[in-house]
Amino acid sequence: MLKSKTFLKKTRAGGVMKIVREHYLRDDIGCGAPGCAACDGAHEGPVLEPQPLDPASSLCPRPHYLLPDTNVLLHQILSVWRPGTWASVASSLRLPGSLETYVEQEQGENANDRNDRAIRVAAKWYNEHLKKISAENHLQVIFITNDKKNKEKAIEEGIPAFTCEEYVKSLTANPELIDRLACLSEEGNEIESGRIIFSEHLPLSKLQQGIKSGTYLQGTFRASRENYLEATVWVHGDTEDDKEIILQGLKNLNRAVHEDIVAVELLPKNQWVAPSSVVLHDEGQNEDDVEKEEERECLLKTAANEKMLKPTGRVVGIIKRNWRPYCGMLSKSDIKESRRHLFTPADRRIPRIRIETRQASALEGRRIIVAIDGWPRNSRYPNGHFVKNLGDVGDKETETEVLLLEHDVPHQPFSQAVLSFLPKMPWSITEKDMKNREDLRHLCVCSVDPPGCTDIDDALHCRELENGNLEVGVHIADVSHFIRPGNALDQESARRGTTVYLCEKRIDMVPELLSSNLCSLRCNVDRLAFSCIWEMNHNAEILKVRFTKSAINSKASLTYAEAQMRIDSAAMNDEITTSLRGLNKLAKILKKRRIEKGALTLSSPEVRFHMDSETHDPIDLQTKELRETNSMVEEFMLLANISVAKKIHEEFSEHALLRKHPAPPPSNYEILVKAAKSKNLEIKTDTAKSLADSLDRADSPTFPYLNTLLRILATRCMMQAVYFCSGMDNDFHHYGLASPIYTHFTSPIRRYADIIVHRLLAVAIGADCTYPELTDKHKLADLCKNLNFRHKMAQYAQRASVAFHTQLFFKSKGIVSEEAYILFVRKNAIVVLIPKYGLEGTVFFEEKDKPKPRLIYDDEIPSLKIEDTVFHIFDKVKVKIMLDSSNLQHQKIRMSLVEPQIPGISISADTPNMDIDEPERKKKKREK
Repeated sequence: MLKSKTFLKKTRAGGVMKIVREHYLRDDIGCGAPGCAACDGAHEGPVLEPQPLDPASSLCPRPHYLLPDTNVLLHQILSVWRPGTWASVASSLRLPGSLETYVEQEQGENANDRNDRAIRVAAKWYNEHLKKISAENHLQVIFITNDKKNKEKAIEEGIPAFTCEEYVKSLTANPELIDRLACLSEEGNEIESGRIIFSEHLPLSKLQQGIKSGTYLQGTFRASRENYLEATVWVHGDTEDDKEIILQGLKNLNRAVHEDIVAVELLPKNQWVAPSSVVLHDEGQNEDDVEKEEERECLLKTAANEKMLKPTGRVVGIIKRNWRPYCGMLSKSDIKESRRHLFTPADRRIPRIRIETRQASALEGRRIIVAIDGWPRNSRYPNGHFVKNLGDVGDKETETEVLLLEHDVPHQPFSQAVLSFLPKMPWSITEKDMKNREDLRHLCVCSVDPPGCTDIDDALHCRELENGNLEVGVHIADVSHFIRPGNALDQESARRGTTVYLCEKRIDMVPELLSSNLCSLRCNVDRLAFSCIWEMNHNAEILKVRFTKSAINSKASLTYAEAQMRIDSAAMNDEITTSLRGLNKLAKILKKRRIEKGALTLSSPEVRFHMDSETHDPIDLQTKELRETNSMVEEFMLLANISVAKKIHEEFSEHALLRKHPAPPPSNYEILVKAAKSKNLEIKTDTAKSLADSLDRADSPTFPYLNTLLRILATRCMMQAVYFCSGMDNDFHHYGLASPIYTHFTSPIRRYADIIVHRLLAVAIGADCTYPELTDKHKLADLCKNLNFRHKMAQYAQRASVAFHTQLFFKSKGIVSEEAYILFVRKNAIVVLIPKYGLEGTVFFEEKDKPKPRLIYDDEIPSLKIEDTVFHIFDKVKVKIMLDSSNLQHQKIRMSLVEPQIPGISISADTPNMDIDEPERKKKKREK
């Protein structure tokens, strides 16, 4: 049946347009209940559960189905979902357009009231319909709504109706479910004191007016990891030099949570502050002790010259909440029988959350998930509710799950829909596969990778041509052959964006059949590849370049150490070794040339764990050793990426997926310049070339490790490299590589960006056909946004995994003393690097319940004077390293100063800290 609605609309040009909206009402949609003779054959898609709910409900003892209204679903379910997922859920909440349940909007009735009435009509229809098929079972549909008026009307109409809380409380067999209910409103769950702590958030309409007029600025709120009373707001669409606003103090942060989109008001210039150098963590137990917060805020205020002052503001309203489920631990209340407790998130940027639970004893010492429901003006902390118990703190599986969830790493098993697009086994190259593809299986190709690598993306070859020149090939796994645009496998790969490498685990971007088998360029098997082949002279100058889809058969899968051994061994002169020596010789020339152009050689300490074969616990921790062969592979990967970038930009000037590295603003280099100056060295930062040359000259015969420290510090000054669409940006330059254009082509097994680049290149050389999304620059820009986010989160997850395994290592190793170098000085601490372990940590000089030492901090040098001893960046010290388990939520590597000796501060290298395992002893005592 067709119903239509007609209305007139005025156009911008002043004309009148007739709009007709049609509703198609069907009479062939089944109720979904199994065994319904009236609807037999009319069921489409999923039907209702064969067995309706029959829980021990004191309100609804009969078997029943639940029909929640839209608001209950949006509020209760979406409170534990990440932002951005609600739209797809909302679209699935619509009931079918059935002839018997359709209702027209009445005159004077708003859309919300019409929707409420429609759901009541559906509930009533279901109850009457189900009586026909189960009169003897008294099957019911229970209407769940938190809207008081909607519930009253439902009861008047004879529909069994309850609020979400009433129904959940009636489930006597599952009393713990009440803990998982989202709070209905901020006002409904306020603390009893009633004291107003925060100023009121302005309504969205006023915020939008203020942003439009320039009174307020809109940006992303980013909380500090080191100081819970400080945050920054990155203003959207502002100029490069003036887009960061500092917020200091609880009241100026005004209930914003990390990653919220906020409106800020700039304070007068005489109230601007400098970024704080003090390290402050929220460790108080009293949730309402605001006076102590005000005392701590005084620590933030430091004497600063005018150059150090930054634009400072306060949050006046929230444009968009970006809350998500948070992992962490319950901090059980000291009040006996209390149901109100504080939850401490694992991420220090997230405030503590107040929850009510009857399971506090069972949840103590466990990792749990909590969702925020609201943040009233009179509460020091936001309100939330318990969602899920993940497992014991310290358990490897639990902690891995936590770091994956906290960094939003998609890690669920691949669905059957995704796996259905994988090739059927056994697989081999067919005639169809060889269409538009060169057969290069005769070439002496080999791969060089880290030990244990199974997802081999790349292989190389080098041979001399008859004309005396050299042919060099980089052969990359042809993943785009197996992942076709738009299918479920492609969509899931795009969503994941990247493979995530943890210390003991790899979260694949593509299913294992592809990542470790069919796409992996293993030796002695035929594999499909995408090849970039250059003709070069012996001075590594490119004479020709060509790109082709290919079939290869790798002759050897080598580790970096094995390849290095072949190159260095005078006894080995086989074809593979000769190829490697040719590649290595050319790589050295290419690297020298890159550095001469201003490419940066930076440093970042990377560690490798040696695991126990049975327990899989780390038994040794070493910094990774880099060989010539690491550099050899890197040079040719860089060359391939640059060559491909040029080609795809020539063919798709508006739609090329490229990668750029922005030049850091001068302020980023301040710490590096000051640190070098303290050692009587000059670092120039006006160009990448001058920085590279300065770093090369910055040597000290008496301090050989100084240059490495400078390069580590220079790395911290850099901006993040990002993917972008060429049609949406004018600046293509890659600062770190000193290259005018760059992309990622060489790792399609582990990076989705490379798959898109492969598709662009395939179209450019006529090896594949295009598709609409590939040449839609707006869709490509959205894809780049997701890829940049996924890459950033993968890096953070990898660091968190290293940190956790470092804790496990020192837990078994016990207390050790090692030499370290100061990387940063803070107002009350020094940050040190221990070269032996590639480990970074903070030595604090102010501790609770201990006399405060005399500290003088100088930001200009920078230096920290403790009593009569002055510390500068890069000074050598000796520290004691131990695992501090006094805070189970944030177990950490704790460092104490051993040398130089400062009375009351330094400790002896063999002095144990008796209090670091105190919670463990308390826990055992309670268990007894």
